[in-house]
Amino acid sequence: MEEIRVTNTPYDDVFRTLLNDCSALILPMLNEVFGEHYSGREKITFSPNEHFLNQQGGNEDERITDTSFKVEGEETKKYHMECQSSTDNSMLVRFFEYDTQIALDEGEIKGNVLTVTLPHSAVLFLRHSPSTPERLKTRVVTPGGTVEYDIRVMKSRQYGLEEIFGKGLLLLIPFYIFSHEARFEEYEKDETKRETLQEEYEQIKNRLEELSIQGTISEYTKCTIIDMSNKVLEHIAAKFESVREGVRAVMGGRVLEYEAKKIKREGIEQGIEQGIEQGIEGTVSILKSLGIPLQTIQAQIQEQYHLSPEISKKYL
Repeated sequence: MEEIRVTNTPYDDVFRTLLNDCSALILPMLNEVFGEHYSGREKITFSPNEHFLNQQGGNEDERITDTSFKVEGEETKKYHMECQSSTDNSMLVRFFEYDTQIALDEGEIKGNVLTVTLPHSAVLFLRHSPSTPERLKTRVVTPGGTVEYDIRVMKSRQYGLEEIFGKGLLLLIPFYIFSHEARFEEYEKDETKRETLQEEYEQIKNRLEELSIQGTISEYTKCTIIDMSNKVLEHIAAKFESVREGVRAVMGGRVLEYEAKKIKREGIEQGIEQGIEQGIEGTVSILKSLGIPLQTIQAQIQEQYHLSPEISKKYL
């Protein structure tokens, strides 16, 4: 079999960003694809996405999965998910390579028995045709018998906005533009049709804003979904300037580097500041209870927390 080399696309990057940075979006996807019943309170733990596959001659070939992770609920399950803009002949081989390497990473040897557990695997197709299968299958013929397992298939263009929002499949929103791809030329030439597309994206943005206000998703998640939608748009509509600019005008410009990451960073900084402030107040309280003079307390917290004389005096 020829060596398969994989080049990541912008769509792979968007998919991986959403899964890793907005992990709350994962569980509704698993409920949909695998028929799970996760509540949203389960713990998700990501595994390294770089895997080194042993090749003939002792060399190692690095492969990168879109993402693999564990979900700890009533039982712990491993998952492996990939994003494909369309099907290709090498995909099943890559899935088998990834799945077996993921299994080996956590293989267990007891006595003379090696036990490996393959992850539950699924692929998200951004484009599909009538011949695109509903499931993929891997068959392993071993000296001890034949083993088969399915790779679940999810087709993003089958989901309309009502189903996406109704089922909480917000991870699909950046890829929703694929459902309009076949009509880009029409939109480019016809302003009325283009306005209909923009109205649809106005609805998407407003519904995301409502979810953020309700606390269903964080501001960071909302901004990340919007930014990833723009990133997909830049590539899929690269040749259609009016379509690209029209949707982007509705969704807003690039927000992730500035707004969303700033929100997240400020939240972290605020938490750190609050923690430090509570620490200072606790130290002062303990020292006062021991009867230590205020001047000595001020000198101690000033040195310990690197405060100016003016700031340190506020805590006394």
